[in-house]
Amino acid sequence: MQVGRWNHQSTSQSTSSSSSRPAGKRFSRPAPAGGEKSISSRGVTRSGKPFPSRGGSSFSKPFSSSRGSFGTRGRGPSHSGGRGGSRGGFGTFGNNEYEISKFTNRAVVTTEEPVFVPDHSFADFEINDHLKKNIIARGYETPTPIQDKTIPHALLGQDVVGLAETGTGKTAAFLIPLIDKVMKQKGERILIMAPTRELAAQTEKELAGFAKGLGFRGMVAVGGTNIAPQISALRHDPAFVIGTPGRLKDLMERKALNLSGFGTVVLDEADRMLDMGFIDDMRMILGKMNKERQTLFFSATMGKEVERLIGDFLESPVVISVKTRDTARNIDQDVVRIPRGKDKFEVLVELLSKKEFSKVLIFGRTKYGVEKIAKELSRRHLHAESIHGNKTYSARMRALDAFKTGKVGALVATDVAARGLDIPAVSHVINYDLPSTYEDYVHRIGRTGRASLKGSALTFIQDR
Repeated sequence: MQVGRWNHQSTSQSTSSSSSRPAGKRFSRPAPAGGEKSISSRGVTRSGKPFPSRGGSSFSKPFSSSRGSFGTRGRGPSHSGGRGGSRGGFGTFGNNEYEISKFTNRAVVTTEEPVFVPDHSFADFEINDHLKKNIIARGYETPTPIQDKTIPHALLGQDVVGLAETGTGKTAAFLIPLIDKVMKQKGERILIMAPTRELAAQTEKELAGFAKGLGFRGMVAVGGTNIAPQISALRHDPAFVIGTPGRLKDLMERKALNLSGFGTVVLDEADRMLDMGFIDDMRMILGKMNKERQTLFFSATMGKEVERLIGDFLESPVVISVKTRDTARNIDQDVVRIPRGKDKFEVLVELLSKKEFSKVLIFGRTKYGVEKIAKELSRRHLHAESIHGNKTYSARMRALDAFKTGKVGALVATDVAARGLDIPAVSHVINYDLPSTYEDYVHRIGRTGRASLKGSALTFIQDR
């Protein structure tokens, strides 16, 4: 676990260690302040030992992305369609045996993991008493690492960069302190940006639970739905506005959303928003906000664009990293080799017919292919729903709810469902089609093996 401060300074010098940074910029840290631990240029843990190579890079060095060497995201030939399909192709990860080896890993006994001992309890935090009761009522007992380290800084009004793996409790890490902020600062308003409609809706649902009986409201502003009710909701000045960048921009252009009254912004799953091409919208939205604001920035990965965004829009943020490894230890990962001439869809049917495949999330590459797989499975009496970009927001939420509640045993999805969604007790993730990058693979399989549960991830490999 790493905690540090990040300062954005200008420099006219260029060195070999900073050649990949934006021209004329570098990132460094001041000396420790307020009892906070600092991070050296080598990167050290709180105990003073060097970070493991996978556990987290030095924050004073440029971060590299797992993209680049594996082709362009989502531009390769489609592998979906329910039948056959070739392995590899431009824009996929898994084109050689080395990459395929990354899809295999036996789960380890999680009790062998060092037990995390939080520095705080929820009772320790200086937050509204009614909010504390709501937290307890929702079954929250002790903070997760990202909550334990983030909440104290957020309560102080500091900018925070939170780097954490999927399923670590990031939503509560920012909602709890910001609800308290709204309670204590009259007229305070919060803007939360999320990459997908589903994540925005999920965040609003979490907000409703934590803020029950506190006397304020939140609203969701996402595309694929009628904009008129959203414009109407904004007239009531909701304390929390949760939306996707594209729809937020649309509302701003219609003069329905004025950000001058917002003192806080949250960028949730920032790396995913950048991947989806929202960089210009994000910059426009942040540029319209007051410079004197609090910014909370959460991301699972740190690439050059994310680094630039932090440098441009955050003021000396506290950097908190609880990333320990790429994938959870309690996920059993393996490949399913599809012999030449074998029908890939039939292999999927055989697997789903087994009793242990009780709640299965299946990932495909294309919207058309995902829809076709779901329909063919249902025709085989293996009831499935689908989620992809061509479905309306309400249809996607109905499909997600049917899967969460067990009305259907399989959900077939594009990578729109790969991040942020909290779906309880997914027994298996199946990569029917290869992911674009290893990073996408990590996020896909992160839907299973959550909390203390064991999960399984299978990746189909079509022999050439």
